Amino acid sequence: MKFGVARRPDPLIDITPMIDIVFQLVLFFMVSTTFITAPGIQVDLPRSSAQTVLSEKREINIWMTPQGAVYVDDAPVTATELKARLRQSAENDPGTLVIIKADTAVEHGRVVGIMDLARSEGLTRLAIATESPTGASGP
Repeated sequence: MKFGVARRPDPLIDITPMIDIVFQLVLFFMVSTTFITAPGIQVDLPRSSAQTVLSEKREINIWMTPQGAVYVDDAPVTATELKARLRQSAENDPGTLVIIKADTAVEHGRVVGIMDLARSEGLTRLAIATESPTGASGP
């Protein structure tokens, strides 16, 4: 008597639902991720090989463009408004860090003028932002 060995069919795993779930997760994370973007003010920062990056809770970012415009935290300001903002920051916290982000084409005298204005209002912690050779900016 010869018994025939019954072959079992190879089990097939349908991975289509798993691929659908993975793609949905990828889309969810792509949509829900927040991207940090640089402010809309385009300045060409000076280059520096130093890798020190400062970040503090109390800081004021002053942007200076070659056209003569001055921005404080992405808002254009006049000289009197800048002085008022610096005075208000000094009254709130005299240890506030003032970060000056001036384009390479901005005259040195204008940068020094902003630094003197900040000192006259009581802010003594000043930093000039530079860009590393790799492209990451920092004060």
